Amino acid sequence: MDLDERPRPKGDLASQLATEALDPLSRDELDERVRLLEREIARTIAHRDKASAHRAAADALFRSPPDGSAR
Repeated sequence: MDLDERPRPKGDLASQLATEALDPLSRDELDERVRLLEREIARTIAHRDKASAHRAAADALFRSPPDGSAR
């Protein structure tokens, strides 16, 4: 089985973060947490966009020409 085909655990890190208690954190710790999460969101969006562009390029490469003739 390919690594990408394995089922993802339900208790992934994002889910764990969403249930973590924030009360014990100081204002500075909360600010740092927000900065880290914003960087992770930007990284995730960039990866998603890169994957979408890669998929679109592959689709365009293997798409039949509009007139139906073979390449």
